[in-house]
Amino acid sequence: MNHMFQISGDVIKSLGLKMKFMITFIFTGVLIGSVFLLSSSDNFNDQLLYATINGSKESKTPQDKLIGGLLTSDFDERSCVSRYYKSSLYRKPSPYNPSEYLISKLRSYEKLHKRCGPGTQAYKEATKNLLHGHDDNKNYANKTVDECKYIVWVAVYGLGNRILTLASVFLYALLTDRVVLVDQSKDISDLFCEPFPGTSWLLPRDFPLTRQIDGYNKEYSRCYGTMLNNHAISTNSTPPHLYLHILHDSRDEDKMFFCPKDQTLIDKVPWLIVKANVYFVPSLWFNPSFQTELVKLFPQKEAVFHLLAKYLYHPTNDVWGMITKYYKAHLARADERLGIQIRVFSGDAGYLKNVMGQVLSCTQREKLLPQVVTQEVNVTQSQKVKAVLVTSLYPEYSDHLRNMFSKQKGETIKVYQPSGERYQQTDKKIHDQKALTEMYLLSLNDKVVTSARSTFGYVAHSLGGLKPWLMYQPMDKSVPDPPCVRSTSIEPCHLTSPSHGCGADWGTDSGKVLPFVKHCEDRDNDGLKLFDEL
Repeated sequence: MNHMFQISGDVIKSLGLKMKFMITFIFTGVLIGSVFLLSSSDNFNDQLLYATINGSKESKTPQDKLIGGLLTSDFDERSCVSRYYKSSLYRKPSPYNPSEYLISKLRSYEKLHKRCGPGTQAYKEATKNLLHGHDDNKNYANKTVDECKYIVWVAVYGLGNRILTLASVFLYALLTDRVVLVDQSKDISDLFCEPFPGTSWLLPRDFPLTRQIDGYNKEYSRCYGTMLNNHAISTNSTPPHLYLHILHDSRDEDKMFFCPKDQTLIDKVPWLIVKANVYFVPSLWFNPSFQTELVKLFPQKEAVFHLLAKYLYHPTNDVWGMITKYYKAHLARADERLGIQIRVFSGDAGYLKNVMGQVLSCTQREKLLPQVVTQEVNVTQSQKVKAVLVTSLYPEYSDHLRNMFSKQKGETIKVYQPSGERYQQTDKKIHDQKALTEMYLLSLNDKVVTSARSTFGYVAHSLGGLKPWLMYQPMDKSVPDPPCVRSTSIEPCHLTSPSHGCGADWGTDSGKVLPFVKHCEDRDNDGLKLFDEL
């Protein structure tokens, strides 16, 4: 059953007659909120919720809406309500704070983007050089204007992959003083507001290579790995653009992109075009020159994506309306909130008993959910309400949990699932908006359980600053033992081990080179992830 835009009828029953007035007030508030959403007055509505949650009779402006200086105040608040109000209203204060160096670097980047971005003279000259740069015998390293260099992110694979890879590309741009431009042929502008003031991160539709980009792959003559194989690139023969293939099927030559000596060469190329489906941030730390900068940017090493996401990703007013409406209707008044994200990678689609068994085994073993009690119990204090938010393509999992706890005595368990699409529909606007809504809702929980290898889950728990319980991927039709493991880091996993072959100093096992880069808990000695050293 889809609960996205309705208030469950059993809410009133569960709270009793004494709570009817409060429920009526909440229900009315939600209706009022929906009216304000339609009239673009979410600003007031969010402040009203803030005041209600904090026990005040007066509306308040959330404190530190700039997240310690991470954000700039140079935006119209109503144009993107989520930008300034998301953390203060719906999450506990994050223990991960931006460094002064990161804040300074972001302000410098914003100036660079404004000077070199779409519509500027620098951009126009740079694209002219790109158009005229098809003679491989010429060197175009010095053809840029005002030292403007670019990296174009191309949207491929699902939404979780896109969110993780765009953050990775942006971090690389920060490290190399490049301007990020975002492929807008997909639905990025339907999901997120512009993150940089006074300019746009959207790649203009008349970009000279637009019609070719979709066809770029490892066989493309200007793919970096291919050019290495063909000995077609050197400091004396720098092309006007390079294609970077940072996907799960990257060759060793493609992975040389991360090597220090290769970066010296790549730095001379004015335009980089990237397709990626892996969170490659951990690989950047292996480059000594990057590592020095990264340590200053992120003293808390496990907070890289968490902070970058808070800076970059601000849901549009349409998506933010979906997030806040659902939160207020189902999650706001719970004493505790638990998120459970279920991703089935098996070829057998739908509801699987072993997966359901794993969810129960993990949540009950870790005391996230109680054992089902149907007999009367003595309640010595006010009965607590726990909201359980389930996200899955299949509604049967939440249905099963809801049925289990419908007659629960003692602690009240309320199970919700915003949607159950049954199959992934990437690039369908409403589907992607629902997916983003659910990622954010998951991130607003107190605790979260996610599926191994799921980029959807990685985005949700890292955005929320939550150390998740990661459910191991079942290898057969049995329940894994143990069913899950508690992560000690909030960072996403770089799912493919980056064996770059950059030299003897890098070692054969990248996961053992740096003390704060280790193998992912949910990948069985595979993949890489950032951890704080302590």
